Amino acid sequence: MSTSTGAGQERKAAGRPRNAQADESILDAVLALLSDGQSVAAISIEAVAAKAGVGKATIYRRWPNKEALLIDAVRAMKGPLPEPSGRSVREDLIALVRAHRTPRAQRYSKVTACLLPELLKDTELGRMYEAFVEPRREMTRQVLRRGVETGELRADLDVEMTQLMLSAPGMMQSMLRLNLGVPEEKFAETVVDAVLRGAAS
Repeated sequence: MSTSTGAGQERKAAGRPRNAQADESILDAVLALLSDGQSVAAISIEAVAAKAGVGKATIYRRWPNKEALLIDAVRAMKGPLPEPSGRSVREDLIALVRAHRTPRAQRYSKVTACLLPELLKDTELGRMYEAFVEPRREMTRQVLRRGVETGELRADLDVEMTQLMLSAPGMMQSMLRLNLGVPEEKFAETVVDAVLRGAAS
């Protein structure tokens, strides 16, 4: 999987082609350090470089600072969202929930938990994370609004609350494993169907 996406694509040194393998090694190193329980403050460019087996200059040619590197690592962990097919609201919502629970995202499930305190303390990091997640939230909103327009969903649907109800269970289950009785198989279908029981027209 290529991880030279988003903002990372714009940080290419002039005249030097990007090395996708180096990019992936660097981003995997960040995720591994976070998964091991290291705080954002404790993670340095030097530590990432050592973990990835590259020089610090290789990282700085791609990312201007640690915050930008962290956000691109989260982007690589989550992966791209699918394009909604438009065939049905249920089908599109299931696809969007599944996209947050890829094997790669599950492998690094501790990362979000490690980042949350830092997002609250660091205004700039929080702003960058918000800029990353907001388009993902908006895609869910668009599917819900379409459902209201087509009559699949209630006319008085609270789109913002419904979007939150769809996203929160997966995040909490991945981070905290609060209910081990909830099987991963058909997790997306179960969540979507539970929400739609109250949202459907």
